[in-house]
Amino acid sequence: MRIDHVAIAVNNLDEAVKQYKTALGIKEIEFETIESEGVRVAILHLNNSRIELMEPTKDSSPIKKFLETRGEGLHHIALETDEIESEVERMKGCGIRFLGEVRPGSQGTKITFIHPKSLHGVLTELCSHPK
Repeated sequence: MRIDHVAIAVNNLDEAVKQYKTALGIKEIEFETIESEGVRVAILHLNNSRIELMEPTKDSSPIKKFLETRGEGLHHIALETDEIESEVERMKGCGIRFLGEVRPGSQGTKITFIHPKSLHGVLTELCSHPK
């Protein structure tokens, strides 16, 4: 596995993108709306990873609830794996709890989330990029 991205919840995606772009000197940014998750993301490409800024698109979005209770900030880290389904089964055998099943994510990925209580309070996404 490797760190794929770090996700940050923000109230205003356009303002956050301007700040990150200027502060970090980022040139390549992609935008995507993921209807199933109720979120609009800006993907900021770094040399060896990515930062995803996330803004909720509807009141039922988990990001909206996160912002209301915790405010802006680190939401989760994402780990990339080649075989997400087998990795999920292996982890379940170790007692790891998941939040939902494997499902579509941004940029054609497959994703699922590990419950924060399984990894000492850190929400962790597993993702697998299309081959």
